[in-house]
Amino acid sequence: MKIQESAENYLETILVLQNRKGSVRSIDVAQHLGFSKPSVSRAVGLLRENGYIEVGATGHLTLTESGREIAERIYERHEFITKWLISLGVDEDIAAEDACRMEHVVSAQTFAALKKHYGAN
Repeated sequence: MKIQESAENYLETILVLQNRKGSVRSIDVAQHLGFSKPSVSRAVGLLRENGYIEVGATGHLTLTESGREIAERIYERHEFITKWLISLGVDEDIAAEDACRMEHVVSAQTFAALKKHYGAN
């Protein structure tokens, strides 16, 4: 199932913050992404409605199985592409910014071929 790039970014951010902090609230996502609380609130509502996250009684966000699958796929692409670009001589900050855009558009076939070529299975 294809989801919007923005939804992928939110899911990836929730995954990163959960790994870093243990628990995540909407305000944490807003601060991390530099978005307004109302924008994040709307996105969280849509992610919940579509079954990608659950929102606990205390406002903590948890990825569902399908949400985690998407987040992990995007995060893997982000990390691989960032490292690959850095290895090509791209500045670390620029590599991370470019990877953030590239991770959403590269096909599964192309990504698998890149990983195979560079020995990252």
